[in-house]
Amino acid sequence: MPEASPVPGDAAGLRAANARLRELLAERDELVAAREAEIGLLREQLAVLQSQVADLAVQVKASSRNSSKPPSSDGLAKPAPKSLRGKSGRKPGRPKGQPGATMQISDHPDKVVKHRPKRCGGCGKSLRQGEVTGVERRQVTDIPPVKAEVTEHQVLTLKCGCGCETRADAPDDVPAPVQYGPRIMGAGIYLWHGQFLSRGRACQALSEMSGCAPAPGALASAARKTAGFLAPALAAVTRRLIAAEVAHFDETGFRTAGRLAWARSASAGKFALFTVHAKRGKDGMEAAGVLPFFEGTAVHDAWAPYDSYGVAGHALCGARVLRELTAVTDTGTDLDKKRAQQAIDALLALNEAAEAARQAGKTAVDEDFRNKHEDWYRKAAETGIALNAARSGKLQQKRHALATRMSNREDDYLRFARDLRVPFTNNPAEQSIRMCKLRIKVSGCMRSMAGAGEFCALRSYLATAARHGTGALEALTTAFQGNPWIPETG
Repeated sequence: MPEASPVPGDAAGLRAANARLRELLAERDELVAAREAEIGLLREQLAVLQSQVADLAVQVKASSRNSSKPPSSDGLAKPAPKSLRGKSGRKPGRPKGQPGATMQISDHPDKVVKHRPKRCGGCGKSLRQGEVTGVERRQVTDIPPVKAEVTEHQVLTLKCGCGCETRADAPDDVPAPVQYGPRIMGAGIYLWHGQFLSRGRACQALSEMSGCAPAPGALASAARKTAGFLAPALAAVTRRLIAAEVAHFDETGFRTAGRLAWARSASAGKFALFTVHAKRGKDGMEAAGVLPFFEGTAVHDAWAPYDSYGVAGHALCGARVLRELTAVTDTGTDLDKKRAQQAIDALLALNEAAEAARQAGKTAVDEDFRNKHEDWYRKAAETGIALNAARSGKLQQKRHALATRMSNREDDYLRFARDLRVPFTNNPAEQSIRMCKLRIKVSGCMRSMAGAGEFCALRSYLATAARHGTGALEALTTAFQGNPWIPETG
């Protein structure tokens, strides 16, 4: 039987069907590619969102225990205290055997009031002429009523027999017809800058306590005058800080004249200096006048501008790195938590050993003990670098930066264990500069850079005087008279 010949119409239809099929396949491929691109984009967005959620979770968990946030920012729902220091075994209260402190009977009372019974408790007769057979002493210590005293200085003019009239010179501390004296102004400055009352409340307190009510403007003028007399005292403090073997440095925001300025502290032993500058960095350090000439060991945080000074050595604050490591133990992966805890344990053990060595009068920590714990610290830093090498997301970047800094600056973080003159933390500087933050909390801001400078000068003077056992009120009273207390510089 002969084969059927192809129908021309069927071939054309087949070609059309094939072409349509190819079109559909191309559309499918385009749709799949578009979907794959969309899925890739969504995955990227998901990764970003997951990173943001992780960052926000860390922010929620951030507190004064694991970050540089101040305790006041923890709020009413702040977490229970969790000290990194181990239990000392000491019970609360006064240690057993330590003498107590209580008020003592004075052998030289300013006033004696005798209380006599009027009648006999037995027969009821009068005891007006009765014999004293016993005395029970009870004393009350109080402040007598305070009243401002007005002293009038009369400058006399006398006429000589020759007809010439000569007027006496007024005392140097009485330049105007009416003024407040050094004790009332010293007390006002003490309440304002020593006890951190607002200027208006300081004047109100003076009014209620003494009946003398200087205006806020008068108190500001007195503070300006007093601060102007402090140059010799502050110069002596600066010289002692420059010559110190170990000194602490710190800075904090200090809002002034509607802008963010920076208060800076330098402290060593019994000396403390505070300055203010519009810039946080090296300009402010140069203006403070200590670091450019300092040749000892500088204790500070890991802020880079401090490293630009060629001091004998840098020591980084252990308390700050402990907070950073605690944040890792709160939010990191299991391996991150373990290596962070290892570094914490090593640092705390070295600090305890260094303190024990100082108490025992030794000059160094046991070398084997130190090498062992320094190795723990070193390996924890190396592990942190390896675990966060990908640096995917802000958290890993932050942890990688911390571990890298711990490794690169090992000498600075462990200097306290190698040189017992160097403390573990920079707490002396942070505690000193806290008063600047308290001033801002009370006042909101300083109105001018000049006023901020006066405050820093007065705080430098008062902090140093207090460390030398000189009372603030006495120091301010003499300073107002142009005779400030000056620390010994020998």
